[in-house]
Amino acid sequence: MGAGEQTDRREFIKQSGMVTLGFMGLFQCIQPSSKNGSSSDLIGYGALVEDPDKILNLPKGFSYSIISRSGEPMDDGLIVPGRPDGMGTFQGNDGKIIIIRNHENSPDDFKEGAFGEGNENYSSKYAGEFYENGLGTLPGLGGTTTLVYNPATKEVEKQFLSLGGTVRNCAGGVTPWGSWVTCEESTVKKGDYDGKLEKDHGYVFEVPASEEPMLYTAEPIKEMGRFNHEAVAVDPRTSIVYLTEDRGDGLFYRFIPEVPGDLRSGGKLQALAIAGKASYDTRNWEGSDQEKMPKNQAFEVEWIDMDDVEAPEDDLRHRGADKGAACFARGEGIWFGEEELYFACTNGGEISAGQVFKYIPGANEGKANEQTAPGKLELFAEPNDTEILKSCDNVAIAPWGDLLLCEDRPHPFVVGITPKGDFYKLAENIGYESEFAGGVFSPDGSTYFVNIQGAGLTIAIEGPWGKKV
Repeated sequence: MGAGEQTDRREFIKQSGMVTLGFMGLFQCIQPSSKNGSSSDLIGYGALVEDPDKILNLPKGFSYSIISRSGEPMDDGLIVPGRPDGMGTFQGNDGKIIIIRNHENSPDDFKEGAFGEGNENYSSKYAGEFYENGLGTLPGLGGTTTLVYNPATKEVEKQFLSLGGTVRNCAGGVTPWGSWVTCEESTVKKGDYDGKLEKDHGYVFEVPASEEPMLYTAEPIKEMGRFNHEAVAVDPRTSIVYLTEDRGDGLFYRFIPEVPGDLRSGGKLQALAIAGKASYDTRNWEGSDQEKMPKNQAFEVEWIDMDDVEAPEDDLRHRGADKGAACFARGEGIWFGEEELYFACTNGGEISAGQVFKYIPGANEGKANEQTAPGKLELFAEPNDTEILKSCDNVAIAPWGDLLLCEDRPHPFVVGITPKGDFYKLAENIGYESEFAGGVFSPDGSTYFVNIQGAGLTIAIEGPWGKKV
């Protein structure tokens, strides 16, 4: 789709669940918390109230409903796959909300797939649309499902498989032109799984948002690189796509499409480097000889062209580091705000409990003269206290501007961060020893959707979002 057909920038922010007028944040409507590291000082919407059903603790005035469960029948005759992960929301007709949801399943996760525990409902009729058919016996069981949610009735009216034959679809990102870019967090190769895999994996795929049940043909966008993908965020001004890599020595990438709004038109993949600091290590791990990256200090960046981006040896990050690219500790969730993006690194920081970075694109981002006003990267948050934050994963920007982070360790929370860097707890999983995943707001900002991955649950949370404690 060409640039002239894109929705404008503010409409994109609204449609992707970010109706903020900037990164204003809850500090305008709640009491700020102190930063002395005490969990008792974490103030947001107040104390979490014990859930009588022993699933989800939320602040007073908030409520939740389970809207989808793995194993339920879908409208296409298949069953809801397990291990739900990243999600995006889009405005549908008559107030309905379209949700596209990833599933982080490997080819042999039979009990988590859409075709039954023995793949008994899989047949050759899916071969044309699937990317990986596994010689007819081991198809990729990742992919995406699409849900049509009615906020008036608080029910899912439709759900169906919308992309199949992929592996470990972890996160992704919404686009300004009304699609979801879904990412494979795997680099398994042709011939793996006892010779049954027919294709290499580690790519991204695009899924249009639609209310009508449709299985889209899975076509990898190979120029966006083959690596252990996690998530993407698209700048609506430029159509530049920013990508995270879920590896302990991963890079941070951007993809500049040849035609704005058309990722399949080709483009250039690059990796971020800190200007004047070749191969800079942002992880701040104990034992490193390098001086720690300070918080809240902006560093000008450069972008390094990557070649051989299909990386048959899964060495893209190593080659990028050799060229001077900066190193990150498991880049995960990423989300674009008004003038900047934020991304989480799950095990960055001195105690490997997580970091959050902010990137502000330059005025001439992606252009030949961009070094006249380069983009800037800063370490936005690194509490080094697991009572405050542990293993931050998926990221979303709330309609009022705060970051909401899904934790992926046992006994996880949904953690909020205000623009001032103050932390609070929004939700606590007390029912399942499984991570939160895929947190995202509805386009109008009234509902926060989140998954409990291991339990196969998709949950809708509502409450007095604009009211202070």
